Amino acid sequence: MIQIIAGNKGKGKTKHLLEKVNTEIKSVHGNIVYLDKSSQHMYELNNKVRLIDTSEFMLTSPDAFLGFVCGIISQDHDLEQVYLDSFLKIASLEGGDAASMLDKLEKLGEKYQITFVISISMDEHELPENMQSKVIVSL
Repeated sequence: MIQIIAGNKGKGKTKHLLEKVNTEIKSVHGNIVYLDKSSQHMYELNNKVRLIDTSEFMLTSPDAFLGFVCGIISQDHDLEQVYLDSFLKIASLEGGDAASMLDKLEKLGEKYQITFVISISMDEHELPENMQSKVIVSL
């Protein structure tokens, strides 16, 4: 399953993402992973959330990013939610086609019962049509 927080850069998507993850940690039974482009938000996250700073892992292509996510899933059978902040940047999709990656993440989510909550620097109407219904916050 995919949930999207959409809006142009600087609109406050990260704030909504952090609020959501810190609220969800109280009710989930499995693990939560938060992927970000830096460790800047480390102290804003509940200590039960695993923060991964993707800048440390040389993710220079969408395929490398997808492999990285699959590696996280394969190592944590209790994984319930994955939060992706600055999605286009960490997935190396800036200026590229996000539709294919969103479809792949959705398939992974369905197969392994994982919810992906994605912060994406695009307006809701710029998203692929099949993803517009998955927007939970539009800024």
